[in-house]
Amino acid sequence: MVRMPAKRVAPMTEKSVADIDWVPFLAQSFHPSPVAWEDQVVYFLLPDRFSSNDERDYLNNNGNYVHQGSTAKFNPATDKDSLGGPKDEKTWRDAGGKYVGGTLKGITSKIGYLKRLGVTAIWVGPIFKQVAYQETYHGYGVQDFLDVEKHFGTREELRTLVDTAHSHDIYVILDIIINHSGNVFAYKANGNLSYTGQEYEVKGYRDKDGNPTVPYGEVDLNHFPHAYPDGAVWPSELQQSTGFTRKGSIQNWDKDPEYLEGDFFDFKDINIGPGPTEGFRPTSSLKALCQAYKFWIAYADIDGFRIDAVRHMGDGPTRYFASVIHEFAASIGKENYLLVGEVTGGRLRAINTVETTGIDAALGIDDVQDKLENLVKGFRNPHEYFDLFRNSLEASRSSHTWFRNKVVTMIDDHDQVRNGPNKARFCATNQGATYVIAAVALNLCTLGIPCIYYGTEQNLDGSGGSDQYIREALFGGSFGAFRSRNKHCFLETTATYVEVAKIAAIRRNTMALRRGRQYLREISGDGINFGVPIKIGDSRMQAVVAWSRIFADEEVLCAVNTDYSAYREAWVTVDAELQEARETLECVYSTEEGEIGKEVKVERRNGRAVFLKVAPGGFVIYK
Repeated sequence: MVRMPAKRVAPMTEKSVADIDWVPFLAQSFHPSPVAWEDQVVYFLLPDRFSSNDERDYLNNNGNYVHQGSTAKFNPATDKDSLGGPKDEKTWRDAGGKYVGGTLKGITSKIGYLKRLGVTAIWVGPIFKQVAYQETYHGYGVQDFLDVEKHFGTREELRTLVDTAHSHDIYVILDIIINHSGNVFAYKANGNLSYTGQEYEVKGYRDKDGNPTVPYGEVDLNHFPHAYPDGAVWPSELQQSTGFTRKGSIQNWDKDPEYLEGDFFDFKDINIGPGPTEGFRPTSSLKALCQAYKFWIAYADIDGFRIDAVRHMGDGPTRYFASVIHEFAASIGKENYLLVGEVTGGRLRAINTVETTGIDAALGIDDVQDKLENLVKGFRNPHEYFDLFRNSLEASRSSHTWFRNKVVTMIDDHDQVRNGPNKARFCATNQGATYVIAAVALNLCTLGIPCIYYGTEQNLDGSGGSDQYIREALFGGSFGAFRSRNKHCFLETTATYVEVAKIAAIRRNTMALRRGRQYLREISGDGINFGVPIKIGDSRMQAVVAWSRIFADEEVLCAVNTDYSAYREAWVTVDAELQEARETLECVYSTEEGEIGKEVKVERRNGRAVFLKVAPGGFVIYK
């Protein structure tokens, strides 16, 4: 059910949440939530880095070839590493720290590309208006929480994007920030002030040029008309003198209350309220942000939020926000509105945060991403990844239930906190391009809500000493992928795109792969001695790693080969009870297409077992 065009409300920008006229928004019909978010395949993109809407030679949303446009498609034979020497390389690197031209219109024009890949939900990086004097292309430096950043487009273009996605059965999750704003004011003291626990005096709100010419506190536009739209902070409810904590930047990221009260680098910490969960009292700033984000749900028909920096918010503010948003969403028919929190600091913290605050799922759990990536590449024992989803003394949760829909899993992301200064996409290291299909398959076919980071389906291989190197422009522009310029990568014939689409289609039609219980399977070389594959010493593990997903009476068997240079064979255990009457299992997917449709015999070994042969760096599914 998509919002009726006749009921659209003329776009305007409110300066205060008190100015929002809710009546016409709430009179609209809204797109319902999915029954289960674990059924979805999420795709994460940054608006500035995905599409400019200027590409040609790609398939549009209806599958028709687009001939017009200024940006030709990427040719790996001639365009990869095509920069012309050190000066040109510096220009390319410098471009990566600035806006490069991605837009909401561009995203809208590629909904068909995502649909054909098998994506059913897109997570869109922050689209809110940024501070005017800085190049916060990533979207996390918000200056106005009620408007869209002009580099990306307009409010109405956001609604068009959402409507187009919904018409293609794709949900839209918006990336939001509650913990902090952009660098909207200057402290009176010069230099970078560090957190000491004390409040610092503020010199003033910054204007469009970054100068603190607007007095700190509620802004009087009659005396300071230049404060809007590009100065101070908006909505106006955030302008109260107590609206920010004003305690300088965090130095010790693990010290309480410093990591809760301090500024996030030069982003300014919003005073959303201290204190424990029980008895928490929200500040006026938190209440205003709740109203602002309710507005975006109603205005654009958003289906979920990814909440940035949840660890730095604290449990009290997070639980209050989750309660307000869930209740509002339910009141307009979105009964399963998704709230995903970025919760750094390990699995135990993530579990406790989700269950204490009422958000629906956690993202950014370092050991999940690390173990997923390195299992496929042979640098981790398989049980280290699969044990994350089983009984755990640390997690204190039962098998197969909590992690099924409480964790968003992915191999690549936009900041890779776990890697410190050594940023690298999956395909950038250790034969990643050979393994990438198997890695995405492992992501899609194990527990959790799977998420694909933009460009993974095209083998993007950015790496370097800062986040920008893993945020290449998929559409080309001045910071194109593969060290190129002005060549787009919306290619639907590349091997990774084609195979991921096939695997996603099988997942979509197989309940066990979406919701089933999960078991790492024992293997054997001789059919007699069985055990889970293990890494020996410092050498790379080269073996078949197999697991089953079981739902009701259906078992689906999946396997990857961690050897990128040779076929690997193994006897693989299957469920003895479910397969007792079965004589064979059929291959429904293989990275080696000729194997599809072939059967393997179920034999009485270690209960029941089948003999699998998996191509180098390959992946198979048997049913």
